[in-house]
Amino acid sequence: MAVLKQNQEFDADSIPEIVVGIASDMVLHDSGFHLHKTKSQLLYAPSGCMTVTTSDRQLVLPPLRMLWIPANEVHRVNFRNIVAYRSIYFDESYAGKYINTGLKVLHVNPLLKEIIERICFWDWSALKNDQTHLLKVFWDEMQRAPAEKLELKMPKDWRFNKIIEDWTQRNSIPPMLKVLAEKTGAVEKTISRIFKKETGLSYQDWRQQWRLQRSIELLVEGNSIGEVSHILDFSSDSAFIEFFKKHTGSTPLQYVMKNE
Repeated sequence: MAVLKQNQEFDADSIPEIVVGIASDMVLHDSGFHLHKTKSQLLYAPSGCMTVTTSDRQLVLPPLRMLWIPANEVHRVNFRNIVAYRSIYFDESYAGKYINTGLKVLHVNPLLKEIIERICFWDWSALKNDQTHLLKVFWDEMQRAPAEKLELKMPKDWRFNKIIEDWTQRNSIPPMLKVLAEKTGAVEKTISRIFKKETGLSYQDWRQQWRLQRSIELLVEGNSIGEVSHILDFSSDSAFIEFFKKHTGSTPLQYVMKNE
């Protein structure tokens, strides 16, 4: 079995096969924080957008991006739109022969896309010869796949726990520094110091990176430029377009077209 229904329970560690693929069309999903003790995971969605949160960072996965998650990495997967969910689990002892890296976002080329799709629909059984041959091509492509910078360090200070959860759930967006100080009761200098220490960015720069990640999600979900601009509190559509182009090198429309 490879196709899962929405909210169907699944435990990759309980399956003995060294390669286990699953596929599902899901919506409004929150996996909660968890880890896989014996298996590394490749997470990918050919359509839709996922957000992955770990103990110290947030990563966004639009189409044409995949995430390698090593065994024992605590993570949480969220999405609010319809997502064509694809996930492959590899025994750590097996995967370690081909890839030795931490959490990493990688580009998915057309060949990898087709291979991932095929693996996700394999039966959960011992590998056949043709499957072993295909996996050799898979690992060759994985090792060549360029890394992508789509992550944001998250602050851990207890004063921000509740509001960070609201931002993770997309119930609100990070406000201007003055407003955050009012909401949390912390003075602006304290907030700035904490964010610089724990994320490497000033709060203002961190907020901009958060808005960039959220804008990618919203665009992939099918929102218009005007809708994204309004949701993320930009002064105008043109201000949002300029912001997006500055950070990605593409206009929002160009970015969406590249990810279709």
